[in-house]
Amino acid sequence: MDKLKQIKLIILDVDGVLTDGKLFIGSDGTEMKSFHVKDGMGISLAKYAGMQIAIISGRKSESVEIRSRELGIDYVYQGISDKLAVLRELMKKTKLNRQQICYMGDDLNDTIIAKNVGHSFAPSDAAAYLKKRVDSVTNASGGNGAVREMIEVILHAQHDYEKLVEGYLHQKSKVVQ
Repeated sequence: MDKLKQIKLIILDVDGVLTDGKLFIGSDGTEMKSFHVKDGMGISLAKYAGMQIAIISGRKSESVEIRSRELGIDYVYQGISDKLAVLRELMKKTKLNRQQICYMGDDLNDTIIAKNVGHSFAPSDAAAYLKKRVDSVTNASGGNGAVREMIEVILHAQHDYEKLVEGYLHQKSKVVQ
């Protein structure tokens, strides 16, 4: 839990983490993905708590750009083959050290970055090889609330979670009124 108190940047893979890993490709070549609103709410709550959020994905998709804008994700990197190089770039941009960074990935290509951050997570349906090498595995599967679960674990370690949620809800109610 002490390691989680230091986290200021959460880096997420997309396919198999923010989505269930399924790709829907239309006859015109348009790629669609399904994102869970629970994960979106978790990201909004993390941003309210002062965290930065980044996405590093090996694939490139317009739907990821759209969802990232909707959620106010701070850094979006798509079509990336060298995720470790992007991690180094993010560390320079944010002036954070590896202990202040958390990562969630789901497959073999996520192993290198998971081993180079302060705390790493994998969804319950991640590759067995990766699950053996991360710090924590969520009960939820990718695309089905795993990101939300991870964020709640981090926020519980860093804050009085109930007060944080109440403050978030109070802020949102002001916007509606």
